Amino acid sequence: MPTPKKSLGQHWLFDQESLQGICDAANIEPTDTVLEIGPGLGPLTVKLTELAKQVVAIELDEQLARELPARVPAPNLQVVQGDVLQFNLSQLPAGYKVVANVPYYVTSLIVRMLLTSPTPPSRAVLLVQKEVAQRLAAKPGDMSVLGVSAQYYAEVTLGSIIEAQKFTPAPKVDSQVVVLQVRESPLFGDIDTKIFFKVVKAGFSEKRKTLRNSLSGGLGLSKEVSEKLLAAAGIAPSARAETLSLPQWHSLTLAFMDVRG
Repeated sequence: MPTPKKSLGQHWLFDQESLQGICDAANIEPTDTVLEIGPGLGPLTVKLTELAKQVVAIELDEQLARELPARVPAPNLQVVQGDVLQFNLSQLPAGYKVVANVPYYVTSLIVRMLLTSPTPPSRAVLLVQKEVAQRLAAKPGDMSVLGVSAQYYAEVTLGSIIEAQKFTPAPKVDSQVVVLQVRESPLFGDIDTKIFFKVVKAGFSEKRKTLRNSLSGGLGLSKEVSEKLLAAAGIAPSARAETLSLPQWHSLTLAFMDVRG
């Protein structure tokens, strides 16, 4: 068996119950095309090829990509050697799904790429570091830019926790399945997405400060104008970014758009 490469964040999962749970969370139909990111030695790939019409597996490791067709000799498997962040998702049919055991160091980049693509998946089931999964599905009080972003584009739910010792080699932390059901239409149809995230990033720009101060600095506004924005949105000036819900960010964006004219 090839030696896992630490530089690529390779932690392989062979536990059949865990692999089946990932497949169950993806709700794969016989007509589906599934994009698998980082198939490694192919234990999850085997299950996916049994369920889906087509599986496109993208593997960065040249040796693993070369050997995967022999490990998983399925006629409905297409192996692509390369970096998923450079992959053209528009090649895939509408409604495709993503299933992946994602290396920790690229989780945020992969989530962003999938959700902001002009051709996003209908559903993505990702096995990620437990802490990251919980950030993606966070509630007001524990929000982050990552959580706001994921929930803006998708309905986010948490699946099973998979203990570190079930992986080869065992990582330092447990992992968790996170399900992103991508929204068919924008969550808020009356705002510009770019302006929404400009406001969100400004709010989180100085996390230890109140929104009055972080919005002032992040948006180049006086503190008085920041206070007016927050008042218009029904948010206390002493509130902090991590406490806001998505509807509150929406109200704040509308207030900012009014101020901008």
